[in-house]
Amino acid sequence: MAWDFETDPDFQRELDWIEEFVRDEIEPLDYVVPNPYDIAEPIRAELIPPLQAVVRERGLWACHLGPELGGQGYGQVKLALMNEILGRARCASTIFGAQAPDTGNSEILAHYGTDEQKKRWLEPLLANEIVSAFSMTEPQGGADPKVFTTRAVRDGDEWVINGEKWFTSNARNAAFLIVMVVTDPDNPPYQQQSMLIVPTDTPGVEVIRNVGLGGEPGTEGAHGYLRYTDVRVPAEALLGPQGGAFVVAQTRLGGGRIHHAMRTVGLVRRSLDMMAERALSRTTQGEQLARKQMVQEMIADSWLDLETFRLLVLRTAWRIDRYQDYRKVRGDISAVKAMMPRVLRDVASRALQIHGSLGASNEMPFTHYVTESFHMGLADGPTEVHKVTLAREVLGAYKPSDDLFPTLHLPKLRDAARQRFADVLTRNGQTV
Repeated sequence: MAWDFETDPDFQRELDWIEEFVRDEIEPLDYVVPNPYDIAEPIRAELIPPLQAVVRERGLWACHLGPELGGQGYGQVKLALMNEILGRARCASTIFGAQAPDTGNSEILAHYGTDEQKKRWLEPLLANEIVSAFSMTEPQGGADPKVFTTRAVRDGDEWVINGEKWFTSNARNAAFLIVMVVTDPDNPPYQQQSMLIVPTDTPGVEVIRNVGLGGEPGTEGAHGYLRYTDVRVPAEALLGPQGGAFVVAQTRLGGGRIHHAMRTVGLVRRSLDMMAERALSRTTQGEQLARKQMVQEMIADSWLDLETFRLLVLRTAWRIDRYQDYRKVRGDISAVKAMMPRVLRDVASRALQIHGSLGASNEMPFTHYVTESFHMGLADGPTEVHKVTLAREVLGAYKPSDDLFPTLHLPKLRDAARQRFADVLTRNGQTV
């Protein structure tokens, strides 16, 4: 029987190196690199590639990928321990070749791409010579593919795409888009969609505007509102089987959700670290904040939230490694996805409160974390949908009672026990 909460010494040495490297070399970049996805930006071009070379030399580049694609092929538990460190810094995932949405898109290309697609798109994507975007959700239908209206119609040797997509993260920097479109409207609902690779410089691809999260200035956010007008791509742009987009999407979404949760552990821990430091550093009403019982309660609740969430993430990662089948861990992934925004929101909110007016200002990151928590509750499927999935998985392990009263109805259990031990009870003078 194996039951262990320790990391093997060799990998712990790698984690210690990652911790120091992120703290000393990467975290400062978050304050000078405008956008780690903008490969052409000169400051980014000067500062990030040398650190990527260090990571490659260390053998820690794109560890989620197998050796045939230049990675280590790490299982999800190792990735969880790595990503909770990388999650603290905005540039860290890019420097380690593990940035979303490129990680998920590379998984799709690795699983379903043709040799030509892999050569043209996957190889430069893995090298971080280009970046990509996943264009799925729509302004009128959110993430429900059953109501998508963006269509692709076959015209000879080409697909012609028309429609709009909403919140296509990183579209403004992407070299190509993986677009989910309706190709077979007469099929059953989950077999109507297909995936197409669309270069962003294709005529008819229009970024209506770049949408930011609440509080971000203007319309220069990271999430593209896109319009496709008579966009023509060759028939070979089809990624995976025609009508198979829903299955293809799950290839990236299952892993993407758990990796997002891993990185969120790092954000939550960072919030707790700042909260504890502030509580020990400030006094009010003649007493250190850390000695106030309500502050102690906030710190205790935050620690409990963090450690509970982290253990759930690690357990889910272990189950993915154990079964090698995302279908068997659907409920676990949904649980992690549903818990993630609440934990970040609650811990960041407490940290904000303990920092007072400074915490509510733009000189601390807490308002951004709180806003990001609401984005987390919508991206890759709304929290409510994941709770429904989890509930169905939980209920699937139970059976209804045929009796009028529940199986664990106390009078029924008491009568059964008295019948079972009737001889003992009678010998001791009790009536059965």
